[in-house]
Amino acid sequence: MLSTTLAGLRAHLPRLVAATLAVVIATAFVAATLVLNETARATLLRAAGAQYVGADAVVTARDGGSLAGDVATLTALPGVAAVDPTATADVQAALPGRSAAYLQVGSVAADPELRWQRVTAGALPDRPGELALGLPTDAEVGDVVAVSVLDPATGDVTATAEATVTGLVDLAGDPAAGVYAHGYAVPAQVSAWGATDPTELRVAAAPGTDPAGLVATVAAALDGRDVTVSTGEEAAASAVAYVTGNRLALTAVLLVFATVAVLVAGLVIANTLAVLVAQRTRDLALLRCVGATSRQVRRSVLAEAAVTGLVASTVGVGAGIGLAAVVSALVGTDSPIPLEGVTVPLYAVAAGLAVGTLTTLVAALGPARAATRVAPLAALRPADPAPLRSRGGLLRFATGLVLVLGGSALMALGVVMAQIYPALAGGAASFLGVVLLAQRAVPPVVAAAGRALGRAGGLPGRLAAGNASRNPRRTAATATALLIGVTLTTAMVVGAASTRATAQAGLDSAYPADVEIGAYGELPSSLLPQLEEVDGVAGGTALAGADLTGPDGQPTWVQGVDPADAGAVLRSTADLPLPALGEVVLPPWAAEVWSVRDGDEVTLTAGANSRTLTATVGGDASTPLLYAADLRGLVPDAPAATLWLRLADGDGQRDAIAEVTELTGAAAPDAYVTGLASERAAIDQVLDAMLLVVTGLLGVAVLIALIGVGNTLALSVVERRQENGLLRALGLTRGQMRGLLAWEALLVAGVAAVLGVLVGGAYGLIGTASLLGGQDVVVVDVPWVQVGGIVVVATVAGLLASVLPARRAARTAPVAAIAAV
Repeated sequence: MLSTTLAGLRAHLPRLVAATLAVVIATAFVAATLVLNETARATLLRAAGAQYVGADAVVTARDGGSLAGDVATLTALPGVAAVDPTATADVQAALPGRSAAYLQVGSVAADPELRWQRVTAGALPDRPGELALGLPTDAEVGDVVAVSVLDPATGDVTATAEATVTGLVDLAGDPAAGVYAHGYAVPAQVSAWGATDPTELRVAAAPGTDPAGLVATVAAALDGRDVTVSTGEEAAASAVAYVTGNRLALTAVLLVFATVAVLVAGLVIANTLAVLVAQRTRDLALLRCVGATSRQVRRSVLAEAAVTGLVASTVGVGAGIGLAAVVSALVGTDSPIPLEGVTVPLYAVAAGLAVGTLTTLVAALGPARAATRVAPLAALRPADPAPLRSRGGLLRFATGLVLVLGGSALMALGVVMAQIYPALAGGAASFLGVVLLAQRAVPPVVAAAGRALGRAGGLPGRLAAGNASRNPRRTAATATALLIGVTLTTAMVVGAASTRATAQAGLDSAYPADVEIGAYGELPSSLLPQLEEVDGVAGGTALAGADLTGPDGQPTWVQGVDPADAGAVLRSTADLPLPALGEVVLPPWAAEVWSVRDGDEVTLTAGANSRTLTATVGGDASTPLLYAADLRGLVPDAPAATLWLRLADGDGQRDAIAEVTELTGAAAPDAYVTGLASERAAIDQVLDAMLLVVTGLLGVAVLIALIGVGNTLALSVVERRQENGLLRALGLTRGQMRGLLAWEALLVAGVAAVLGVLVGGAYGLIGTASLLGGQDVVVVDVPWVQVGGIVVVATVAGLLASVLPARRAARTAPVAAIAAV
């Protein structure tokens, strides 16, 4: 039977194209998702957690206390080669191309094993007066940089110095690297520039020392101290999680796509193999006639499925790795979820091969079972299809109903709990239930639509409507093939649009101001008009600042904002509520210190002036916010202390931030500029890249669904061979025969497209709500133009899928068809 099976594979290879493509797409999606996830993890470990990767143990003070006194203790431990106390200092530097910029300077480890910086030019400093700068920068090796040391309390310049640039450090891939410029100097220089006591120690193990044992030794030596001792890899993972959090949950989104793709592939494979079994009825029956047992026939079908699944899975894994490489090249390291190169874990390859092969085998169980029911006499007389009300039909109806109800309950649970996994399981179960119920639900809808078609399509239209209504099993199978693709496409389009809208709303809430400019003292009143003239700046507003005495009798820095001006500048006030006249917005820390709850009255004073305001507790403000008029009533000459800027949408935001920084440094050397608009643009870049890939995969998925429609129509031609021959004998022309199948395909495809859009839209919204329900606001976005286009394209594509089966039916001679009875 093995040789017969392989011969059958070679003979029917063109018919396996649909099943092979389905497995390739599903496997590629799974492999690409796992590879991208591992690549992002590896990239972030090399970037955001780079300083920990080379360390064997990391000690962190949980209470933020100094660990300087523990360096000698750890250095004396057996198995310890070196201990590096991590120290940083914030200074102001006149970098090339800028008048002044804040520079966060970190210490360079004395031991080479603990030096993590990737130097792209020059070398790391080895004496005071030298400095390495993180990329990107306009500085070059050999440049001299003027450094101003600031008082942490007042921001005043306490000392000045010069440092020679000895090297450039590549920080690509670190999402936190774009907020401040970064520099590196020897520990003595960092201390001279005002470094605080170290709160973290990195430990390198001596050769031959077990890292796990070293961690235990260090923890025992620091027993009783409020510290955390972890391995370097654990510390790197924690740093990555702190930087990225669960932002956008892109990996979860892709895994959802991959799971749905696997389910779709399974359904298309099952449908394709069912067509192959039906088309090979005579071959299988003749095998039974010459002595093949039903078990051998079943094994033959399953063997074909196994070979097809293994070969297609291998191709799919390769395609998935290639797809991941393309995405990595498109996204790069200049993004909040950076990708550098391609990291291919063994489990990604194994998972891809297993998913593709097992999916094909499971999908082949039904057709294999059907093949064993082929009696030898079926070579002369095909068996009639079982009626819907048969025992099997009732079992499918009951199973489908249970799956739909149970799956709907799981999806509702996923939405309520904001958890994707219950919703994913419920979506898979309910969609399988929808497929099973399609035999009952689709034919009545097709019959209703067919009555309208019968009046417009003439004789072929009336025959098509009758055929579609007379054989509900075949009609449901044809509709289901396209329903799968349309449901998947609509779910992904609606889900992707809602994910993008929700992500942008979340970014707007987290970073309401594209650029924030602050100062320890007063900002010049002429600075805001200058910045508003910068190309790419859409608008700005100034916040006045002053020290007021709060209910606890202590001075507290507060700011006054004009909601009318700020509302036009901020992208969102969801996490940053603006005060009305007579209100004060208190951050949680201020409410706790003042023992104030939402709605309480708060009295603020400034000298002889006092004002009682209503408290609103909440928001992300770092200081209490007053209405601008209320602050002026207390401090009439309160100066501008903070500027909020909104940048114009587009590609010029980075240039605008650079020019804003230059102007700010020239006008107010002690001011600092934070520009998070670039992070918003980077996240949008990631979404664009991911959605581009998803769109391409969905296009291929629709193609697979259309091949499934063509296969099902081909099956209908095989099953209705005698019927078509009789129609030809009664006078139906070849053109009318082609029109009959075209009208039937148009009718079924149109109904399947409409139903698929409704079901897929619901799945897309449910998936978005469950995946992003943890966000403050879930934005529902239904792209109606794209949804309408899906209906039109699916209907026309279903019509095109009928061309080859219709030509085959029209070429059949009436006598030959009738003689086959």
